[in-house]
Amino acid sequence: MNKTLLAIIVLSTLSAMAHADDSQNTWFAISDAAKESQPHWMTPIVTVTPRLEQEFRYDQLSQAKSGGVGINNYGLNKGLELIPTANSEIIIGVPGYQVTSHPNGTSTRGWADETLLFKYRMLSANEEQGNYIVTGFMGLSLPTGDPNMTTGHYAYTPTIAVGKGWGTRESGFDIQSTLAMTVPDRDMARLGEPIVWNTAFQGHFSTYWWPELETQYTHFSGGPNDGKNQTVLTPGLILGRYELVERMKFVIGLGYQKAVGGFQTFNNGWQMTARTPF
Repeated sequence: MNKTLLAIIVLSTLSAMAHADDSQNTWFAISDAAKESQPHWMTPIVTVTPRLEQEFRYDQLSQAKSGGVGINNYGLNKGLELIPTANSEIIIGVPGYQVTSHPNGTSTRGWADETLLFKYRMLSANEEQGNYIVTGFMGLSLPTGDPNMTTGHYAYTPTIAVGKGWGTRESGFDIQSTLAMTVPDRDMARLGEPIVWNTAFQGHFSTYWWPELETQYTHFSGGPNDGKNQTVLTPGLILGRYELVERMKFVIGLGYQKAVGGFQTFNNGWQMTARTPF
């Protein structure tokens, strides 16, 4: 091979590698600065945090319904969370695989719809500057699931999320809350427009322990449950952030769900979460 051509190939390859490394460093510099300018609370098990986070997340849900029906969802549409700019985050959900077991021994199974979520952080201050955050979300569900699992329609979920903390990064208490409404593109009579208010009361009393109690209040507007309300309590414990390798940590948590009050779409359940922040 011509020595000049070989030199050009080598220099081009080294330049591409250096550019890729610079791009990666720039990305991490942006995401690190974004995380540093907000509270360092833990992402709750159920409530979507107003914080910007960068991680891969896998959850698993097991619920018992009336009449002996059981639901297991593997993945729960969690997935890759990225911080592309100083005040934004995108979440690319991995469709969950759901298995519904019936008392007669049969089961229904399939992949759920694809979901995407965009966050824009409007206000934030870390523990030393005020310990609060305000963020807006826009969620999108796409009808990509298997025939027995899809809603068959696009759905939009605008959300306002807030949080306030007390204490330091090492120990303290915080409240994170979201108010959301899901709006399908059509077929309102079947799907409705549920309004969901989630709140997590979370403590941090040692380096890796995050006990919490979450509440979820749902008002069903339209659809078969029109006018009904459901309240779910989820006590739980999250452990982390444990160091794995450079930049990568590990978080694991477990919560017990219990529907309380009159109307219930399920009786009780367990939700497990595993995450690798980076």
